[in-house]
Amino acid sequence: MSMPSTVKLVDVGPRDGLQNEKQPVPAAVKIELVHRLQDAGVRNIEVTSFVSPKWVPQMADNAQVMSGITRKAGVCYSVLTPNLQGFDAALKSNPDEIVVFGAASEAFSQRNINCSIVQSIERFRPVVEAALTRGIHVRGAMSCTVGCPYEGDIAPARVSMLAGLMKDIGVQHVGVADTIGVGTPVKVQRAMEATLRHYDVNDISGHFHDTYGQALANTLICLQMGIWQFDTAVAGLGGCPYARGATGNVASEDVVYMLQGMGIETGIDLDKLIDAGKFISDVLERKPNSRAATALLNKRLG
Repeated sequence: MSMPSTVKLVDVGPRDGLQNEKQPVPAAVKIELVHRLQDAGVRNIEVTSFVSPKWVPQMADNAQVMSGITRKAGVCYSVLTPNLQGFDAALKSNPDEIVVFGAASEAFSQRNINCSIVQSIERFRPVVEAALTRGIHVRGAMSCTVGCPYEGDIAPARVSMLAGLMKDIGVQHVGVADTIGVGTPVKVQRAMEATLRHYDVNDISGHFHDTYGQALANTLICLQMGIWQFDTAVAGLGGCPYARGATGNVASEDVVYMLQGMGIETGIDLDKLIDAGKFISDVLERKPNSRAATALLNKRLG
């Protein structure tokens, strides 16, 4: 299969990237980050999560952040909604897309949301139905599709089962996530092939963490399969509160740099993206977790 000529990136930095930060990040900073991302040409932004602040205190300002964004035409603003209560709260913020989630690992599902995989997906059925009734697009995040911190390797058959369950409740698009960053290209390819049994290539995206430095290689194998949508996080933000040792998402800057070098269009201005990453990194008082950003920032200094 030929490489895609265009790639869609969903920057998950404001939500997945910041949710695990121990220090509170002011709503104004999150809003500014979203503005900088959309000004850089990012057209899909995962903004926040409508979860209980008891579980994810960093997202307690969800409504404030959503209402504070100056929306830009052509940009899709998505939010994570774990249940009907979260969905009802999110509705007031008029999201373009909601995200539901499930794990390919039974142990991870139990530790994360205290129920089995099948039970977790059934919990989302009314959420998905409510969203589709209102014309809101539904994306599903499938976590631990190649490895789990509690179970180890995950068989492709488990991924296929989860994708089938997602399809059954009406989820329109699924992201195949290497939540703890242990995946290598062949393992990721098998997880993608398992997902392709239930979803068209145009309804699948990759979501890779860079714990072992494999995220770009995993992105490349997906491109070779014709997959053209990926989650990334500016400045390599992220981790997972329920996956010990997981480092950040693959940096948006690194992926854009690679894609530009391959002649693949993203619509994103790399210099402005790097500025957005430096902005949030300065707030967090650390350097961007992006090798491309680091190299290009150093180059600016001469």
